[in-house]
Amino acid sequence: MYGVRMRTVLISGASVAGLSLAYWLRQRGFHTTLVERAPALRSGGQAIDIRGTAREVVERMGIMDAVRAHHTGTHGIAWLNTRGKQVCRMGSDTFGASGSIVAEIEILRDDLVRILHQTAGRDVEIMYDNVITAMAEGPDGVQVTFAKGKRRTFDIVVGADGLRSGVRGLAFGKDTQFVHDLGYYTSIFPAKSTLDFDGWEFMYNMPAGNGVQGRMAVVYPVGDTGAVRVMLAFVSPELAYDRKDVQAQKRILADVYAGAGWEVPGLIDQMWRSDDLYFARVGEVRVDEWYRGRTVLLGDSAFGGSMGMGTSMALVGAYVLAGELAVANGDHRAAFAQYDKEMREYVARNMKRPPGGPRGMAPKTRHGIWMRNKFMSLMPHLPGASKMTGDVEAAANAITLKPYVGGGRPTQEGLRSSLG
Repeated sequence: MYGVRMRTVLISGASVAGLSLAYWLRQRGFHTTLVERAPALRSGGQAIDIRGTAREVVERMGIMDAVRAHHTGTHGIAWLNTRGKQVCRMGSDTFGASGSIVAEIEILRDDLVRILHQTAGRDVEIMYDNVITAMAEGPDGVQVTFAKGKRRTFDIVVGADGLRSGVRGLAFGKDTQFVHDLGYYTSIFPAKSTLDFDGWEFMYNMPAGNGVQGRMAVVYPVGDTGAVRVMLAFVSPELAYDRKDVQAQKRILADVYAGAGWEVPGLIDQMWRSDDLYFARVGEVRVDEWYRGRTVLLGDSAFGGSMGMGTSMALVGAYVLAGELAVANGDHRAAFAQYDKEMREYVARNMKRPPGGPRGMAPKTRHGIWMRNKFMSLMPHLPGASKMTGDVEAAANAITLKPYVGGGRPTQEGLRSSLG
């Protein structure tokens, strides 16, 4: 241990970022409390990638075996034509293990959150069904007011509460200053399918129609159980709806995808029966400094909006932030500045988006869809093709982890036992 004076840290968001940080802080002698808006650990969500240096973080946490045991089983993406026939494929080994747009390690978000929760410790304090409503910083800490319960004072507050971070709003300012619109919506929900995926994710595109400018459906299997996760995304101007009204969100999706081909009608029918739906406008977070006084941002609240690197950056960021706090003996000013310095270039490289943007993901016309599919079929054979995907491998490894000494790690046997 570093001889750290006992410090109290409040983390907003029992997310990948928040739970990872709770683990590392606990290993280094800090007392952590998490506050989570949901009434329990969030279930559902998409399959997420663990790339590059983030895999080293997972190894240091001692959870790699558990993560691999929950691999979704997919090994690539297959693009479908308008008739639902495969026209090209790209596997996780196309440009090397972490150089492809398809990651070698893919796990469902709720599986990873469950693993991280168990790793952080069963006795970690999590205040569920609660949010921070006010923060008042003083010379000795931050007095925090919650929607439920008494006010409490913490030495440090961490916003790990997503793209629309409440902590960022209280300490930094309104979303309009930091969240830059990317022009499309995305949604995720669980379903069942009898399709023979053979370990491939299927991507199916539809041209503009029903008031939107391009649509896609991605379906990926969860093992060989028949369970799938469905992601629907469409390019559109901003729509007026209540973010808390799930039925309104379902109506939007049903209207946008009305008349769609392939398996989409059946998937929409299952969506209506599901009580697990994520629906959001996609944005990119840009913050010049990730800290203000005793408050610091982590994960999507600081650098949300990447193409497939959000989870990896959250895992790496949690490791670095906890390590710098320990090295600084809890001096938040020195630790936050060094955390920002250590992470900035790594984040900048991983926030770069491949050419085409939303139009490449969801072309507007049938000809555009055909051209995109043709390009994807040719890309693995083109010189310098990995550069076209943003040089994923180099970006994912664009940080060297310091050997922050201290703390133990769970044994694989103990972790497997706690996870059941």
